Amino acid sequence: MTAVVEKELHELGNGIYAYTQLPGSWGWSNAGLITDGDQSLLVDTLFDEKITSEMLESMRRATPAAARIGTVVNTHGNGDHCYGNSLVADSEIIGTPGCVEDLREGPPSRNNLLLRAARVIGALGAGGRMLGRVLNTVGIDRVALLAEAGPLALPAFSDFDFANAKLTLPNRTFQGELELQVGDKKVILIEVGPAHTRGDAVVWVPGDKTLFTGDILFKNAHPIIWQGPVSNWIAALRRLLDMDIETVVPGHGPLTDKSGLAEILHYLEVLSVEARRRYDAEMSVEDAARDLTLDEFRGWLDAERVYVNMHTLYRDFAGDSEPADPLTLWAGMGRMRKHMQRG
Repeated sequence: MTAVVEKELHELGNGIYAYTQLPGSWGWSNAGLITDGDQSLLVDTLFDEKITSEMLESMRRATPAAARIGTVVNTHGNGDHCYGNSLVADSEIIGTPGCVEDLREGPPSRNNLLLRAARVIGALGAGGRMLGRVLNTVGIDRVALLAEAGPLALPAFSDFDFANAKLTLPNRTFQGELELQVGDKKVILIEVGPAHTRGDAVVWVPGDKTLFTGDILFKNAHPIIWQGPVSNWIAALRRLLDMDIETVVPGHGPLTDKSGLAEILHYLEVLSVEARRRYDAEMSVEDAARDLTLDEFRGWLDAERVYVNMHTLYRDFAGDSEPADPLTLWAGMGRMRKHMQRG
């Protein structure tokens, strides 16, 4: 199944560009380009080499400064912001230590292997689901999880080529803040994770009042809290709202301003309260996610992410800092999507 995606390079002014892939659902991320004179900094690559190549070509058509990308910043270690790094491997690629750790643990080859396995299980239909249940009873649960995750993951990621993507890690790391120069333009990298992932960072161009958020901001879509703690994400958003910013480029979804940051802050605050109420009532993660209505966010993309968000908040409340198994989370979202479709 091929997703309908609107790809566009936006000239924001004064040598700054944003590349969006709308509406911005699973895997369809945004990126940016900051230039001054013949110098350039790329904010994130995309989910595979093909779509990254398309983006880079559009940037080269727009400005000569994109002919050679001097610096790349990966805002975090999810593949839809990093897997295209191989096309800019000669550049300085910067990320936080957490970004490097996440990317090393989640290379394109892992995605490719899991999707191939899910296709095999899916091709077996009811027989594959039965096999998964049988194996689950004897402690071999990966097949069962793949059977539950596949109906969500396969359509979401079928447009991307993980088989030919090459893992290219950042070759420079930073913690806290790092100030860079792109020509005469000051660019500040700010580490705000762990939050969405272990190593989130944002890219701020103070002179142009422009912020590239990575996945600290999803616009018109449910964010997904892979890592937490949620309190870190909330603190990051409050910090960003206090900064001198006019234009905000989210990790997914349309361009916005500070109002987009305020929306996600409100979402996380509401979700935290509702999750705590259900945790204290000793509801399971699954029951709590299904019980949650979040009516004011109805219409946002990818509501199945509420399962992961509830799972992370429950771990926060329990003081459990161990990361959850990604396949378990994908299986939970698969069940959540199926439940929503029935409802």
